[in-house]
Amino acid sequence: PLSGVSLSVQPTNGQVALGDLLLLSCALATGTGPLSFSWHRGGSATPLGTGPRLELHVGDKDSGHYQCRATNRDSTAESPPLHVTVL
Repeated sequence: PLSGVSLSVQPTNGQVALGDLLLLSCALATGTGPLSFSWHRGGSATPLGTGPRLELHVGDKDSGHYQCRATNRDSTAESPPLHVTVL
């Protein structure tokens, strides 16, 4: 089973200026592939993107909680939510 899904963010404090680049990275402590990743904001089921990284040029509606979901054939695991603030 998958476990230990974690997020890292650039800029590191999760605060990004309007129009700047936000980079989110997803990592997995344990689990075997093939793996797929999806990105979600505010609990939405519709993914913002796929893959282990998400890059956004942030707009005024991009503040909120972001999560990465990792999936393989057997299980799905989610990262803790990470709060991003657009300044």
